Amino acid sequence: MGTFEEKLSILSEMIAFARVDHTLKDSEYEFLLGVATNLGVDKKTFESLLKQKSPKVTLKSQGERIVQFHRLLLLMNIDQEQHKKEINTLYNIGLAMGLPPSAIGQVLEVMHKYPNKVVPARVLINIFKAHYN
Repeated sequence: MGTFEEKLSILSEMIAFARVDHTLKDSEYEFLLGVATNLGVDKKTFESLLKQKSPKVTLKSQGERIVQFHRLLLLMNIDQEQHKKEINTLYNIGLAMGLPPSAIGQVLEVMHKYPNKVVPARVLINIFKAHYN
């Protein structure tokens, strides 16, 4: 998966999204740290991203953008709360990534059908596939 700069950009975007409500809850911090570890970013580097954003790098493939959208969706639901501002921000991030508005809307709608609002990856992928055909 991508360059180190892309990984830092992914994490920076996620940190900024987590702070949309002006707080970073413990559950969000732990989730973000887990993503950092999964991406191969050490804790010290991750901690530095909490203080200073990394430059934005646009993810090249549609698949990478869908995966990032899914990460953000999981992050939004990690604290069991969804605020209108978070939902609107996630929708706008998806649009900025070039994802189809109708697919984004469908994902945000179907998330309520799953435990803890965790949309299974295969369901998410199928939604996006349907909107690309």
